[in-house]
Amino acid sequence: QVQLVESGGGLVQAGGSLRLSCAASGSIANIGVVGWYRQAPGKQRELVAAITTRGSINYADSLKARFTISRDNAKNTVYLQTVYLQMNSLSVEDTAVYYCNARTLVWGETYDYWGQGTQVTVSS
Repeated sequence: QVQLVESGGGLVQAGGSLRLSCAASGSIANIGVVGWYRQAPGKQRELVAAITTRGSINYADSLKARFTISRDNAKNTVYLQTVYLQMNSLSVEDTAVYYCNARTLVWGETYDYWGQGTQVTVSS
């Protein structure tokens, strides 16, 4: 089992920045990838960015210029324990609930864990 807690959301004006944090606990040694997703009202949940234990990073094409995913190597250099999402030049279209996802691999089976989400609201 993995528990995920997101933080850092809030209200920001267009053009501003926010940094989201995702703190993982539990069986973090089994985590292979951590991703940030977002879901705007009336829309499907979409991938924002993801990072693997080995450091491979993937972004949604439309967001890679403004968003940066990273890990906190000061806390843990081996496992994905804390993952950040730096969001710059925010626009109203970035308003959504942002979720952290951790995917584990145990005995050949993958499992997905989700945090409770953190609201990001960008005002014009």
